Amino acid sequence: MTTQASGNAPPTRGPAEHAVRDQITEAARRCFSHYGYTKTTVADLAREIGFSKAYIYRFFESKQAIGEAICAGCIDKIYDQVRVAVEQGHGATDKLRRFAKTVTAAESELFFDDRKLHEIAAQASSENWPPVQTFIERLHRLLEAILKEGRESGEFERKTALDETARSIRYAFLPFIDPVFFERSLDLPPEAHAEVTALVLRSLAP
Repeated sequence: MTTQASGNAPPTRGPAEHAVRDQITEAARRCFSHYGYTKTTVADLAREIGFSKAYIYRFFESKQAIGEAICAGCIDKIYDQVRVAVEQGHGATDKLRRFAKTVTAAESELFFDDRKLHEIAAQASSENWPPVQTFIERLHRLLEAILKEGRESGEFERKTALDETARSIRYAFLPFIDPVFFERSLDLPPEAHAEVTALVLRSLAP
């Protein structure tokens, strides 16, 4: 029987909190990091752990569900880094700079430290997996909170609709946030995100 987990976790089979789920996820992470997501099958994972395919399917309904679990954990870490950096900011302008700098650094770290894991993130983004949808929504809400603070403090203009402004800023930051865009933006200079942030801030001036 399939049960739907809460939050951004993918659908699971079997007891949701069972330690075997963590064992499968960790083994899958190792296999995906070594061989790549597309080249690894559930049969490969079964051999790696010493389980049968049928047993793995008791906990995950598909290879994608396993990939989603790994992706969700990775995305949660990135979001937490961004959130903490923003909370440490002084004023909306500083918080927006920290937002852009931290999300860019986190994406870069994932790409250069674990290229195979980044491939999972890129596939998740291109196919719009649920964890990616949740991540985008959380970033959008965080941007809206920064914008609201800036409007209340007089740092930012108030004429443009809040949702439209947050959405436009997210679009401007896509080369530094989205794994698919990031791979295609490697030739950008290191200061690119700072220049885009400066442009965004000028557009927000009251």
